[in-house]
Amino acid sequence: MLTRSTRSMVTFSNDFTIGDNQRELPAGTYEIVVEEELIQGLSFEAYRRTGTYLMVRGRGSNAGQTTMQMTTQEDLEHAMACDRALSETTNDSEAALSPQKDTT
Repeated sequence: MLTRSTRSMVTFSNDFTIGDNQRELPAGTYEIVVEEELIQGLSFEAYRRTGTYLMVRGRGSNAGQTTMQMTTQEDLEHAMACDRALSETTNDSEAALSPQKDTT
């Protein structure tokens, strides 16, 4: 069976959770690995996704370790949409846009 892996990067501006995992991950840039397998018996080349993984670097006492957290494309897209929405809300807030008044 022929397989392929593609790698991409995604940046989260805010802390986030992904999928059913309730562990909050810190904002930052994360590597995404997508694994696909060739669908046999077709007259053209086509691949089926077999796995989507978020590469999570260890922190603190786990520094230097990287884990592959299995997820789905839907959960990844949902986490990215929530991050964008939170960033837009924060950027549109009055506190974020208004400078403090000098009261002296």
